[in-house]
Amino acid sequence: MNLLEVSVADLLLLLEGLKAAAPACLVTVESTQGSAPREAGAWMAVFADGLVGTIGGGHIEHQAIAEARRRLRGVQGAAQLRYALGPALGQCCGGVMHLGFEVVGAQHVADLKQRLAPTRHPVALFGGGHVGHALARVLAPLPFALTWIDSRDGVFPPHPPGDVACEHSDPVHSAVPGLAPGSRVLIMSFSHAEDLDVVAACLKRQRAQGDLPFIGLIGSQTKWATFANRLHGRGFAPHELAQVTCPIGVPGIRGKEPEVIAVAVAAQLLQTVQDARAPRPMQAPDKAVNVHTR
Repeated sequence: MNLLEVSVADLLLLLEGLKAAAPACLVTVESTQGSAPREAGAWMAVFADGLVGTIGGGHIEHQAIAEARRRLRGVQGAAQLRYALGPALGQCCGGVMHLGFEVVGAQHVADLKQRLAPTRHPVALFGGGHVGHALARVLAPLPFALTWIDSRDGVFPPHPPGDVACEHSDPVHSAVPGLAPGSRVLIMSFSHAEDLDVVAACLKRQRAQGDLPFIGLIGSQTKWATFANRLHGRGFAPHELAQVTCPIGVPGIRGKEPEVIAVAVAAQLLQTVQDARAPRPMQAPDKAVNVHTR
């Protein structure tokens, strides 16, 4: 399942709607074959007068919304339906989507909160400068749990975006041993000396634990050449230095504005994310019924 299948904002909107005693029909992509607009795990919640989330848009979503509203009116149907994405739906995908339908209400809030909660991967961002601020804003709605670290006082905004955790650490590299296992690390402090110390601390942790899947350092190839030479002098071998990505950001984006860098780095982090937990069905679905033959 792609981690962006489920956003925190969509989940909160669904839960708030259900708490207001408005039932919804949860439509989940159970599986796909061939080309399809969304992957298994994507969902939308259809209310009588509203919609949260998406299973891909287009005519497939239009039909699924109509089916969901039939369920909300009390019409019974199979727990899972099969939709062929071909000429019958006016789409060129050519694949198949198996959609699950389940009517949910306020009594299901706790279960849905657990089932649909996105997997959030820890990210440690060292540096509260312009790029750091832009990155915190970009990462907040994405499937990452961000810890923002700096050695200076007064660099964090009074109201950080989302549920970003701000941490003061002096010296800043002393925060590295306490990072959550599996943290992706972004290093962009105000000082090259601090950057170097954080990189060294990350490599020491890698040597001992090997649990940091990404270590990214802002800067140029020239900066990295200098850092690599100094880190080699501290006893780090070439294979250890190869664990550091510098420059950071997806290739081909040349802008140096903080917001541009932030988007490029966020995209690179998303590329490192592989798996996520798919929603678990509330009940074993019936055998899929072909929507065109039932």
